[in-house]
Order: sequence, then C-alpha cells, then structure tokens
Amino acid sequence: MLRRLSVENYALIDKLELELDPHLNIITGETGAGKSILLGALGLLLGAKNDGSAMKDTARSCTVEGTFALAGPELEEFFAENDLEYAAETTLTRIITPAGKSRAFVNDVPVSLAQLREVGTRLLDIHSQHQNLILSSEEFRTSALDTVAGNGELLREYAAQYARLQELRRETAALREAAEQGRRDEEWLRFQTEELTAANLRAGELAEIEEELAMLENADRIGEAFTTLRNALDADETGVLVQLKNSETSLAHIGEHYPAAAEYAARLRSTLEELKDIGASAAADSERIDADPERLAKLSARLDTLLALQQKHHAADEAELIGLRDRCTARLAAVVHGDERIAEAEAALQKAAEKARKLADRLRKAREKAAPAFAGHIRGTLARLGMPDTVFEAAIDDLGELTRTGGDSVRFLFSANRGRAPQSVERIASGGELSRVMLALKALLAERMQLPTIIFDEIDTGVSGRIADAMGEIIASLAASMQVVDITHLPQVASKGAAHFVVYKRDGRTSITRLSDDERITEIAKMLSGSEITDAAIAQARILLGRNGEPHPAAPGCSDTPAPGSLF
Repeated sequence: MLRRLSVENYALIDKLELELDPHLNIITGETGAGKSILLGALGLLLGAKNDGSAMKDTARSCTVEGTFALAGPELEEFFAENDLEYAAETTLTRIITPAGKSRAFVNDVPVSLAQLREVGTRLLDIHSQHQNLILSSEEFRTSALDTVAGNGELLREYAAQYARLQELRRETAALREAAEQGRRDEEWLRFQTEELTAANLRAGELAEIEEELAMLENADRIGEAFTTLRNALDADETGVLVQLKNSETSLAHIGEHYPAAAEYAARLRSTLEELKDIGASAAADSERIDADPERLAKLSARLDTLLALQQKHHAADEAELIGLRDRCTARLAAVVHGDERIAEAEAALQKAAEKARKLADRLRKAREKAAPAFAGHIRGTLARLGMPDTVFEAAIDDLGELTRTGGDSVRFLFSANRGRAPQSVERIASGGELSRVMLALKALLAERMQLPTIIFDEIDTGVSGRIADAMGEIIASLAASMQVVDITHLPQVASKGAAHFVVYKRDGRTSITRLSDDERITEIAKMLSGSEITDAAIAQARILLGRNGEPHPAAPGCSDTPAPGSLF
C-alpha cells in the first residue's frame, strides 16, 4: 500500500507531502483545485510518459516519490527476477530534469521506465472516470473474465504457444517466399553456380599468376643477367672468384710477417663464401627460368578468366568471387530442397496450431464455466447500487481464429430493465449506469487480483442520493481488505473514509491537507449545501459521519480554506 507521497515542482504543485491511511482515503476539493494534477503526479511515479508540462519551475527538476509497504511472495519473486533489492518498505522515485530527461529509481537503484511501470502495476491501480470507456475494449472484457476465472497460468501457457505459432507462421511464409523467388531465379542461379564452380577459384591465385607472368614475359632478359653474373664470377682467369682466391692465398702467406694481412685474408674468405652462394643460387634460377611460350599462354588465359569474372560480378578479388559462389550454391540448394524444408515447416506449424487450439479450447471452457458466476456477482452488486432489475451477461463468441488471448471474444450484455433485450453495455448504458457497472467490475477484480491499492477518480459520476450511499458502502467494504483512495464529489461517499483530504488552491499553488474530525463536518456540509453552509447541512454532515448530537465549533459561513496548521 501507498504510505507516503511527495510531489515537488509538478504543474501547480510547488511542494506537498501526505501520509495515507491503510484503508479508505477520501480526497475532495472544488473543481479546478488540482485533484487531477495529483493523479498526474502519481501517473508519473508509475511510469507514465512526460508530456513536457510537468515542471512548474523550469529551472529545477520535478520530483515525485512514493513509499510503499510491500507484502507477498509474488512481489519478492518479481523483484528478484528484475535484479532489484526487495524491502518491506520500498520507495519509487521519478525525476524529470529541466532538460526534459527522465530518471527512475526503486530504492535508489536506477531502473528503466518499463521496469517502473511493471512495479507500479503490481502496487496500484488507478481508475479515472474516463476509464469507463474501457468497457468498449474487448481485451479488457476478456481480461476481466479471465481474472475471475483464475486463468492466469493457462493464459501464460497459451500466450507462449501463440507466440511460437506466430513465429512458425513467419518462418513458413519466409520459406515460401524464398522458394517462389528461387524458382524464378533457378536458371540464373544454376548458371552462376556452374560458372563460378568451374573456375576452381583459389584465394591469392591472381597475385601468384601476375608474379609468374612477369617472370616469363622477361625470361630472356633475366637469363642474360644471370649469364653475365656467372661469367663475372666464374671466368677461368678473369673471374672475380679466381682473383679473390689468389689474393686471399697471398695475404695468408704474409700473415706471419704482417698480422693485418691475416685479418684481410679471413674477411676475403667470408666474402668468397657469400659470392659462391650467390653464384650457386643464380645458376639454379637460370636453369629454372625458361621462356616457355605454352606456360605463358596458359597463365595469360587464366588471368583473363579471373579478371573477366571480377569485372562481371563487380568483385574486388578472388575472395569476393568465392563468397558469391558459395551464396549462389546455397540459394540453389535451397531451391532444390525448398519443398522439403517447406513441408517440414508446415508440419511444425500444424502441430503448433493444434496445440494452440487445444489451449484455446481449454480457455473457452474455463470462461464459459466462470461466466454465469461472474455475471451473477455483477448483477448482485448492481442491485445494491439501486439496479435490481438489471440484466447483465458475459457472452462468449467464437472468433473462428486464434488471437493473442485465445479464440473467443467476450461481450458484456446489459439492460437496466428486464423487459428489454440486453445489448453491449458500452452502447446502451448511461453515464451513471456505466459508473455503477465499472465499480462492480473493479470491486470484483480488485478482490481477485489482491492489489494492495486502488484509486478511484470520481467513479461515482452520475449518481446521487441513496445510490451514492450504496456506492460508498461498496467502496468502504473494499477498503476493509485493501487500501482505497477515492476522489469524490459526493458527501455520502466522502463520509465513509478513514482519512479525509482536501485539495485546494492558494496563491496559484495546489496544496492538500488532511482534515480533523471537526473540519470533516464543515467540508461535508459544504459538499451538501455549497459555499453557504447551513445549520441543516451541518446536521446532515454529522449524521453521515455518525456524530449526530455533537456540538460543532465552526459557525455557518466559515472560511472555505482549510486550516493551514494541518498542511503536510
């Protein structure tokens, strides 16, 4: 339940704090005082989008903070699944910076807005008067019946199977489309695959061919250079090797008399070894290099083939050609074996559809079983709200196809009089009737969902007198097992609260105060008679509050502004 709420710099609110009662909290105030602003701040706390008008003072941040008392293993499990620290007293915080950026926290741990919304849906439900229109939502009607029927686990199982079914539908459609496209491209794919496969492509081959071609095309010049080198090294009398060998021998002989000569001889020996190695390598290369016209022609043809393929397919090198070949091969294989893959996918799709249909059938039976008691409960509540002759039915229609919530649609059929055929409630019910139907639904759903807190924003619109009192009794009965916050204009409802707050505007600022027992008499009297409070209104207020006969300190016509001493 919501224990404390703090709002700073939001719309017309400069700063306010309030502590809520664990049971029925009543909020009243004149039109325009800012009750809807308070709900807007709560909406921000629960993850609503910022519409850009949150800040009263654009130079500082808007902050909304709520402290909740938590209980129940389901909440502990949810916190664990979302890596959040569970605490019996948990604080949710939403900050909108002057730059318009949003930050959210759970117990000072940063969270996403999606996580904040998930936490909020488990802690608090806000029903505004405009939500009566939700009766036109088939999803809401189905969800309401499923909640009462206890279909939660079955719905989760069906939702997982339906998601799998949708995935298989997409996969099968993609395979069919690919197969159709492949059949149109089969001849072209086959030609491309055969051409590229026949080319025997090898990465790096082009560079090797160009290197060998350069050698073959210059074989004569290379051979002449090697011959000249060999002659310079090996000529019988004039060759470098012979002359250096003679010099080395002479220097070795005089080494005994001139030590430096021995060093020169050693260096010459090293040089001679290097030159002999150069000569041997040159001889081997000279024998290997041959102006082979046949080899030259073969390599030139291969080079032309590779370059032509690169140009044709706009490929930078052989690696890209190899990649294209592999893709064409795979696409051709998909075409050839496409019917087999489609058949496998269709079989899996049919199996998934059958499983989904069985789960949908179980959902339908569970809904049909729960529908009479569901409708009976609503009729019973509506009878307490002054509609004893109401016809209300939950009709379940077969859609003929599977949807996200099963194979059915749920309609709420309604008639205020037994003599008239029931029709869809959202089409036939008046504003006051819609309010009573929604209260009956919310009361039933809140009981089944075990929500910690529910907020009603003028759910009593369109009712008065005895019906208003009955509506207040139902709201009060809800508050016996959960926290309820009710924004109302009806004194009959306001008198049922355990705590009574008034929202008012002073100097252009919205504030809220909790009323004392005596102040409640004045406020309810004002709701009964208007700004001019009469003795009769005060007497009636005492009766509504169960304080008939007690003196009242405030004289008729007292100030409209609550006592500032009770401001939180």
